[in-house]
Amino acid sequence: MKNINTNNLQSSDTVWHRATVTRQRREERNNHRSLLIWFTGLSGSGKSTLAHSVEERLHDLGCHTIVLDGDNVRHGLCGDLGFSEKDRAENIRRIGEVTKLFVVSGAIVLTAFISPIKKDRKYVRDLVGSHDYLEVFCNCSLEICEQRDVKGNYKKARAGIIKNYTGISAPYEEPDADLVLDTGTTPLSECVEKVISLLVKREVIKLGK
Repeated sequence: MKNINTNNLQSSDTVWHRATVTRQRREERNNHRSLLIWFTGLSGSGKSTLAHSVEERLHDLGCHTIVLDGDNVRHGLCGDLGFSEKDRAENIRRIGEVTKLFVVSGAIVLTAFISPIKKDRKYVRDLVGSHDYLEVFCNCSLEICEQRDVKGNYKKARAGIIKNYTGISAPYEEPDADLVLDTGTTPLSECVEKVISLLVKREVIKLGK
């Protein structure tokens, strides 16, 4: 698979406009640091459920958040893309650029994307910056993911109806993540608290006394 091509992506005759309301000012007003939390794992591993549950916890703490979900993004921003290796890479590139803007806006951004290729995830980490990127691997066995197959996609992939399906006919390259969660057997509430604890440790948020 080719690397994501970043050549000639900048529009000609444009200059980046620097806002007077800076990221630092937004973070000070929000009372927390902005960050990208990238949830990765197989379909059915619990990425979206965990991302939204963490957002609920952060919202209760008064944090400024947004979740970008893989399925939802493909309804609009990436609706023109398929699931070839090239299209998967472009999907992640676009998401990376969007998340970078949200991080600058002062938000804690939570994303739920299979993102099976290491170099694509590394692209986003490098784009946003390691200091502003936390990778959470939802480590769930293929067997359990298939048991959770409410959409029937794994069955279709095994039957050859769906091509290039991650875990069946396309690879998933496990990450060296900042946090690995056994989302197949660990209760959701426990997974949420582990993410929150990491955010406290990284000084992204502060819990009340």
